Amino acid sequence: MPNIVYVLTNQAMPGLVKIGLTTGHVEDRMRQLDSVGIPLPFECFSAWEVPDARIAEKALHTAFGDHRIREKREFFRISPDKPTAILKAFGTQNVTPGHDVVEDDDDSKSLERARSRKPKFNFDMIGLKIGERLASVFDDDVECMVAGRKRVNFRGEEMSISAAALIVANENGKNWNTIAGPSFWKYEDQPLNELRDEADEVDDE
Repeated sequence: MPNIVYVLTNQAMPGLVKIGLTTGHVEDRMRQLDSVGIPLPFECFSAWEVPDARIAEKALHTAFGDHRIREKREFFRISPDKPTAILKAFGTQNVTPGHDVVEDDDDSKSLERARSRKPKFNFDMIGLKIGERLASVFDDDVECMVAGRKRVNFRGEEMSISAAALIVANENGKNWNTIAGPSFWKYEDQPLNELRDEADEVDDE
């Protein structure tokens, strides 16, 4: 049986990731987790076979311990690309599912609706100017450039930040139809949605 460490996200818990392990198929583990009272199915951001899943999982939990929500739970307030970068370096095979792991059409539609939610966002909110470069959460080498309050220039074409994020997501094996762009682009290694939340907190003080 494979030794797999996975990084899961959930639309019902924005900003959190679950880092865990399984000695079976990651899809089976995701189905198990979907039965414990979580409002929406989990999405697999990444899953890698590793030589020793328990050692790898413990190392990741230690590395991101300062961001752990609760000691007895495997949830961390971090961007999913951070643990994924470590898994890429030490994993032997990428086994990330490209499809949603759902039980029926209702679950699939619920996930699509959740992903299509577009919270109010523009670059003025976080002080980014035209010309600032953003990196994809899926791949640091994929960039776009701020082109307006709500627009980016991606591969020579101007488009919304969500449209650009969806292209990269599809290229990375995600068969999604919708996406909330600010969660999947980052500025100076911090996702835009986190920067927006921090700006909102300052405004509320």
